[in-house]
Amino acid sequence: MNKHLYLIRGVSGSGKTTFVNSLVQDTHRVICTDDFFMVNGEYVFDPTKLKENHLECQKKVGEWLSRGKTVFVHNTFTCEWEMTPYFTLAETFGYKVFTLIVENRHQGTSVHNVPDDVLESQKGRFEIIL
Repeated sequence: MNKHLYLIRGVSGSGKTTFVNSLVQDTHRVICTDDFFMVNGEYVFDPTKLKENHLECQKKVGEWLSRGKTVFVHNTFTCEWEMTPYFTLAETFGYKVFTLIVENRHQGTSVHNVPDDVLESQKGRFEIIL
């Protein structure tokens, strides 16, 4: 059985969600930290819950990996350290990890109304490890 964990990276508005949803199959699991900001079907960002929601995302991924599911995580992952918990989970459960960067070549905008200064900050800290 092929055990794969896909980490989809890119700044806000790059199309990560659209990309992963175009790939997903019924047997796969898709998740992002933004999922935990949904309140009654509406995205409500609360910066005080960011760390907690990242931990919830990691916990859910761990549950799925423990069951042998293929998982797609689409977060900004601008820095290497943000992916480290997922690398650890993959190692624990014997998964191969693929990281994919989605670029905003289509000039998309963030559906979460991320302010321009935050987007510029994301772009400035985006790390590419070769």
